Amino acid sequence: MASADARERIIVAAERLIAEHGPDVPLRDIATAAGQRNNSAVQYHFGSRDGLIDAVAQYRIADLEQRRLELLTESEATGEAQDVHALVSALVVPMLTIPYEHGATHYARFLEQVRTHPALAADANLDRAGRAAVRLIIVRLDRALRDLPPALRRRRLRVLPTVLFALLADRERAVCAGDLPPDDPHSAAELVDLIIGMLTAPVSTAA
Repeated sequence: MASADARERIIVAAERLIAEHGPDVPLRDIATAAGQRNNSAVQYHFGSRDGLIDAVAQYRIADLEQRRLELLTESEATGEAQDVHALVSALVVPMLTIPYEHGATHYARFLEQVRTHPALAADANLDRAGRAAVRLIIVRLDRALRDLPPALRRRRLRVLPTVLFALLADRERAVCAGDLPPDDPHSAAELVDLIIGMLTAPVSTAA
């Protein structure tokens, strides 16, 4: 049990320090912040920096996936299984609440810092166990956006995490600075609208 507690403390400390200082923050700083006297505690529990980043990325996935599956089930019951708004909402809205209900303070800023890491790269992770909801959302969005040229549709879906993480991180910084209440009633609708606008924007002649 003590080992499991130490592992979780390291994950939480890493989420915060990577959010604040980037993915190259010294591992000994993370160990110290987690209350570990042994500077090699990170290597002991996670093997490497990449293993730690992967563990932090996975830490909150299960709760997010559960809520997304619930929202997808609701959209299917109302006949909106292929609706772009319902799909984007299922992807985005849980990220505004679920991590913070479980103690997160720097989750979105961590995602922004490590968005290009293999632990989060969509092409490498959609088939992983525990990603069923995100995988289903992306597959359905691909179908729902079929009026777009295939190559353009793929590019927009590929850039979706980058845009989403940046918007979520900006909101988290505003909340942290006291410029936005954590339960701001407009945040979810605005973020969903921004993502939908990016995905469905008319194709210009240049494009």
